[in-house]
Order: sequence, then C-alpha cells, then structure tokens
Amino acid sequence: MNRNTFYKFLNKFCISTNTKFILLTVFLFTSFHFYSQEHSATNPYLEKANEIKYTNYKGAIYHYKKSIEYNTENKDTVNIILNLRDMSDLYAHRLDYGKAYDGYWKALFLADASKDDYSKAMIYQGLGWLFSYYDRDMEALRYYNNSLNLTKNNKGLGEVKKFELMIQDYFSILNLYRVNGDYVKSKIYLDSCQIIHNKLNRGDKNYFVRVEAAFLKAVDKKYDSALEGLQESNLYFEKNDPSYLIIINYLIAEVHRLKGDVSQSILYYEKSLTFSGKYHSHENYIIMDHEALSKTYAKTGNFQKAYQHSNLASQLNAEVFGKGSKNSQHLFEINDKYRVQKQKEQEILNKQRIEQLESEEKVWFLKSILYTIIILSLVLYGYLFVRSIRRKHKAEKKSIAEKQEMELVRSKAILELKNKELTSSALQLIEKDEFIERLKLNLTDDKDVDVRTINKMLKTIQGSPSSNWKEFEARFTAVNQSFYTNLKEKYPDLGQTDLKICALIKLNFSSKDMASLLGISFESVHTSRYRLRKKFKLERNDNLNEFIADF
Repeated sequence: MNRNTFYKFLNKFCISTNTKFILLTVFLFTSFHFYSQEHSATNPYLEKANEIKYTNYKGAIYHYKKSIEYNTENKDTVNIILNLRDMSDLYAHRLDYGKAYDGYWKALFLADASKDDYSKAMIYQGLGWLFSYYDRDMEALRYYNNSLNLTKNNKGLGEVKKFELMIQDYFSILNLYRVNGDYVKSKIYLDSCQIIHNKLNRGDKNYFVRVEAAFLKAVDKKYDSALEGLQESNLYFEKNDPSYLIIINYLIAEVHRLKGDVSQSILYYEKSLTFSGKYHSHENYIIMDHEALSKTYAKTGNFQKAYQHSNLASQLNAEVFGKGSKNSQHLFEINDKYRVQKQKEQEILNKQRIEQLESEEKVWFLKSILYTIIILSLVLYGYLFVRSIRRKHKAEKKSIAEKQEMELVRSKAILELKNKELTSSALQLIEKDEFIERLKLNLTDDKDVDVRTINKMLKTIQGSPSSNWKEFEARFTAVNQSFYTNLKEKYPDLGQTDLKICALIKLNFSSKDMASLLGISFESVHTSRYRLRKKFKLERNDNLNEFIADF
C-alpha cells in the first residue's frame, strides 16, 4: 500500500484527526517512501493563524488545527510537522506548556519517522525553550545542542538555512545563560551568533541578537550604549514583530535597574506588562515583570505594591507550574512518549538478540575453544619468532659493534701516522730554516763573498714564519678536521696564538720547536703554555699534553 492509498483509506472511514495522526505515524515507521516537500508551503488556514496569533489566541489555534487537517488531506507530511511546531510555539507563549509539550512530541514522531532532520532540529529548539521555562537547564541545553549538531551535520541543507538555524540555536543558548545571570557564557554565544551572521554576508541586521548584545553592554556598565541599542531595536520591532516589545521593555527596565534609576525601571516593567496584555505572547515575562516590580518596590519602601506584585507572581506561578496544573502533570511526570516508543523498540531488539544468542550458545562455546587454541598457538609462535629475531638482532648488533671498534682503531692508527708525518714535515721546515740561518752567519764572516747577493738567494729559499705556519696549519686541519671546532665550542675565549700552541702540543712539539716554527722566543712559548693552563682551569698535577690530546 502506497501513501496516497493509505490517506484515502483514512478519509474513507472518517477516522478522527488524532487517530489519523497515530496511524500515520505507524505507517511512516513501516514505510520510508516519502515525497520531497518544501518547508515553506502555506495555505489560507495557516496564513490566518499567523495573522491573528497575537490578538486572537483561540482563533489562531483553531486555524492551526484546520491547517493540519488540510495538510493531512493533501498528504503533506512536512507541513503537518511545521504546523504542529508553530501551534506548540503559540501554546508555549501562552503558558499552556502541557499542550505545547504534546504538540512538540507529535511533530517529533513524524519528523523522526520521515528522516526530516531540519524539522527535528527546530522541534528540539522548541523543547529546549520549554524545559528552560521549568528551570531544567541541563535538559534544555541537551535539546539545544541536539538541534545544533543535527544542523551542522545536515549535508542536504543549504548554507543559508543552515546558518540561520545555527544562529537560532546559539541565540537560544545565549538567552538561557542571560536569564540565569551567567553573562560570561552569554557573551561567548553572542560571539558565535555574530560570527555565523557575518558569514551570511547579507548586509542586514539580526535585531534579536542585537537586543541581547545591547543588554550585555549594560552588564559592562555601558548603560547609555545599551539603552541606545535597545531603543533602536524597539523601533524595528514596533513595525515588524510588536509582541517582542514585551521582552525589549523588560530588558530596558533591567538596564535602568542596573544603572540605579528606580523610577525608569518601574516604568518599563509596567510597559512590558502592558504589551503582554495586548499581544498575549511571551507570557512567562509576566511572572518575571511582577517579580522584578515586587523587588523594586520593596527597595523603595513601598511594601504594599511590593506585596501586590509578589502575590500576582505567586498566583501565576502556581497556575502555570503548581502541582495541580496541567503543565506540571505533563512535565513533572515527563510523559515522554517518544522515548517510551524508542525503549519498546530497543526491548524488542534485545529480546531478538537474546534468542539469537541462546541458539548460538553451543556453537559459540566450540568457537571459543577453537579461538583459544589458535590464540595460544599464535602467542607461542609469536614468542618463538620474537626470541629468534632478538637473538639475530643481538648477533648483528655485536658484529656491527666489533666492526665499528676495529674501524675506530684503524682510524686512530691512520690519524697518528698522519700526525707523525705532519710533525716530521714541520721539523724538516725548522731544520731547513736553522740550516739557512747558520749558512748566512758563515757567509757573513767570509769577506770575499757578496753578502747581499747571497741573502737575496737565501730569501727565495727560506720561508717566513707566517708562511711556514700557514703551510703547517693547512695540513694539520686536513688531518685533524674537528680539533679547532671542538676547542672553540668548549673554550670560546681562546685566541689565535692559543690555538696554534694547542695544535703543536697535540703533535708533541717541544717548546724549542714551537718557538722556531712560530717565530717567537722560547720564553713566549712557556708564557703561552702557562696561560693555556689557566684558561683550561687545570690543576698543577694535570698534564696539559694529555688534556689537549683528548680533543
């Protein structure tokens, strides 16, 4: 049976609207062949209901019900859900929370059955507001967050609709924290509203958010700026949604109260009450206005009026939230049909699961034994395999260590050999210079020899101390590549002469040979060695040659 045939069946037997709703829900749970419908479709009944909802409450409810019947006959499931939600919103604004609660859950049945996440998100919003009126903040936040998560994860929803619905979710949470006086969290969610609104890039203003932003300025003692923002929003809502003047005037009164202007706060609380009587919406603010007026009059010493408003607030509280009220019977008992239905479905699944487990118990027992044997075998194999790998790895590690040690010994031997060659080369340079010096002395004593000519010839052969050192240093650095680097890293204060002395000490040069190679006196070498010991902070018993050899 398709959906059209099912509707004809319902109409043929003149089944009541409530019975139609129940049967329709069952049908939707067992058949998921739905038509894609717009969330904005309207009809004459809905238009009339929206037109008179703030002035003729009973008439608006009548037309919402007629609209639901109309959509039922036209097989428009999506708009049945929207009509139920709008009607529940109106019930909630008139403090008839019991009927609002029932309407939301009926809408949620259909939305859940038809996989309509957009409608579910909006219904979760309504339920969140409903629970917030009863100071059940945890439940309210849970529903707001459910709505927010559904919206964020709804891939089939257009970006504009998604952002608009997210703003509503953030606004709901912002309002909850503001009413409870948690202004820090209110500001966090105000920022979220403004960030998402800016992403829309429409250039318009969201005056619902601007009202909250203006009031939060008063919390920061920016009273004039707060009042200016609220008055600007007041002009907007006078033309577009007069019922919201109830909330705006209450907030203006709150700003004057924070400012310390008692007379102005009383004036605007009274205005808020006047608008409540005129538009019959947001009637929870009637209680808030009376409670605020009671506290304000008590501060001024007018205890008679304080008592009157306190009494009115208490009476209205008892009517709406008292144990004998219909609202309390619905929400204190939490007759959660939706969850009951889900629990029944889960119980059926659990029962089927138990039967399945019982039939498979013997098979599972044998499988368990088999799995145990397999697991133990795998563990044993794994243990033996790992042990084998460890042994192999240990042997390879030992072999590598031995090779590295041999390579290190070999490198040291090569280094020592090269250093010996370098030392020998340097000593030959010294001997050559000494020989040339002796030759010059002998020739100078011989009067028959042209001394100048001989000196010029010897200069071409004899190198200067600086050129000798450069030649030596180039060869030394090539052999001992990291010597200077290591010294400078540990002792950055060492000068060029210090580094030269260190290089020669490493090669076990005598002080005399050092003096000859560097072109300095024997005493200067001893002085340099003494300064090095001080820079290295060596004790008297410490050997300078051994110390430098470690670099």
